[in-house]
Amino acid sequence: MIESEVKASAILVVGPAWVGDMVMAQALFKTLRARHPGVAIDVLAPKWSLPLLARMPEVRAGIEMPLGHGQFQFSVRRDLGRRLRARQYDQAIVLPRSFKSAITPFFARIPRRTGYLGELRRGLLNDIRPLDKKRLTQTVQRFVNLGLAADEDLPIPIPTPALQVDTENQRRLIDCLGLSADAAGSVTALIPGAEYGPAKQWPLEYFADLAKRRIAMGDRVWVFGSPKETALGERVAQLAGDGARNLCGQTQLVDAVDLLAACRRVVTNDSGLMHVSGAVGVPLVAIYGSSTPDYTPPLAPQAETIWLHLDCSPCFERRCPLGHTNCLRQISPDEVLVRLQRFE
Repeated sequence: MIESEVKASAILVVGPAWVGDMVMAQALFKTLRARHPGVAIDVLAPKWSLPLLARMPEVRAGIEMPLGHGQFQFSVRRDLGRRLRARQYDQAIVLPRSFKSAITPFFARIPRRTGYLGELRRGLLNDIRPLDKKRLTQTVQRFVNLGLAADEDLPIPIPTPALQVDTENQRRLIDCLGLSADAAGSVTALIPGAEYGPAKQWPLEYFADLAKRRIAMGDRVWVFGSPKETALGERVAQLAGDGARNLCGQTQLVDAVDLLAACRRVVTNDSGLMHVSGAVGVPLVAIYGSSTPDYTPPLAPQAETIWLHLDCSPCFERRCPLGHTNCLRQISPDEVLVRLQRFE
């Protein structure tokens, strides 16, 4: 272990692979900037996340990790580290707990390499922190903690992610997608997907029922999601009828940032776009099934969470091991509508 404090002028953060985690990592970037005024923060991250990082003013540059999720390829990671030596980073902060994520900072010869104990990383990291899960109960706390001295308390409050919105791109998208009439009124956004799996997805018929009710109240409904979730969005829009638009697969992630910012309210599963919604300041209702808001809560100024605390949850499984998904099916559209109306 090296000294617990460092005067850093340039820091490399090895970023996470999930959308929501990358948004939450902005709390770490804000913490670093507050503790080291003028520090340059670069983030080593998957290609998909680089436009998202560009919406975080704390980040100087996103650096593409030229490997897919789960790919090891030692030589690629080693060679990337060697190319990064010229940047002369003072510190690396490695957010993932895998062995492979610590390879590049080691070969970049970064003098201080900080991360949690895990996967035999001694040697690759030299500022190794034990992960106290009882003290650091939330993902965002674990990220921010790595930006502090080893014996330092978490800041209160923890900085809130806040993505920059490109209003010009927002207007362009509204025009190109034919959403102009919708945007003139009140728009409710629905996010029915969750990349992690169906044990985090509120039933589609419930989303559609909620959409019908909001449309009857005078809202327009936009359904958001990735290209993989196009069929989910189409099903919700079909069941909801006139007034609902399926935008799944029609936008890039960074476009969703701008369009979500144009919405009045959001109903979402525990997903990456839940965190994006919170980071653009839209009031939201987040629905939890196999996961728990105790671990990954929405970091939004106005947020309501619904979680039933069943005996079988949180199981953190991708699919319900009991086959019924009661943790989601027992959350009614009536309950969600009541929570939404708190934002009226």
